[in-house]
Amino acid sequence: MTSNEFRSHTSGTINDSLDGQRIVVSGWVHRRRDHGGLLFFDLRDHQGLLQVVCDPEQGDAMGEVTRTLRSEFVVRVRGTIRCRPADAVNENLSTGAVELRADSVEILNECDPLPFQVDDPSGANVGEELRLAYRYLDLRRPDMRKLLALRHEICRSMRNALNEQAFLEIETPILMKSTPEGARDFLVPSRLYAGKFYALPQSPQLYKQILMVAGMERYYQLARCFRDEDLRADRQPEFTQLDLEMSFVEQEDVFRVIETTMARIVKEVRGREITLPFERLTYHEAVRRFGLDKPDLRFGLELGDVTEGVRESEFG
Repeated sequence: MTSNEFRSHTSGTINDSLDGQRIVVSGWVHRRRDHGGLLFFDLRDHQGLLQVVCDPEQGDAMGEVTRTLRSEFVVRVRGTIRCRPADAVNENLSTGAVELRADSVEILNECDPLPFQVDDPSGANVGEELRLAYRYLDLRRPDMRKLLALRHEICRSMRNALNEQAFLEIETPILMKSTPEGARDFLVPSRLYAGKFYALPQSPQLYKQILMVAGMERYYQLARCFRDEDLRADRQPEFTQLDLEMSFVEQEDVFRVIETTMARIVKEVRGREITLPFERLTYHEAVRRFGLDKPDLRFGLELGDVTEGVRESEFG
């Protein structure tokens, strides 16, 4: 990371190897704890948390800051990294072995009183309507940040796996000709042609076919799809899907690409090895054992045929 006047380091990269060094960090006040003579607060940036210690006795400027500082204020802190005593190490933080002894704290931006606490990891005590009304605050919560980071890691791993298998990533247009499928299209009126409309793609099927005919033998995209239909448990108006096409392949080739890609994602994102190839069930076996064609194999209560066992029973 390049240093500038706002930061020499990010919070998540600081450890005991920097003991005694002067640094500059910027971010948000995550939590504030006033212990009388000293003020402690956790500084948050995109890489983690760092505990900052302020001593109001350092001067009028520091005393004023410690009196006015509140959660979610944006600040720039200059100070010296110190290792914490062994009994004060916070094992739950990657930076828990150190703290920043502040020489100066500059408030870059203040924050109005919060409608809910950002440091609540689950948000269980906050209604969904309130969270959505203050979405920019909701996205600061740890659980939401983890979900966004998880999605990024999945997409990155997916791209790497497909790139290594000789796929090209090609984007297809969002505004297209209407091609009615199972659901209604979202329509966008044309400014230049009165009474004419563009449609948002339910899937990029039309362009996939053009690309295949054009000789793009292996292509993929993380495609935005739109469907104007009522909400269901497994359907929403817009979503992203991995879309890929291959030429001159057989069924086993398709299985191999998907399995390799999924195994790569799970290994890089979750650190777990997956045995390849995946277990395969015929349609009839899946329906016979589980009652549907997309079974969850973690569910152990399989169906069984008890016809012979109850053939002589008089139970109606």
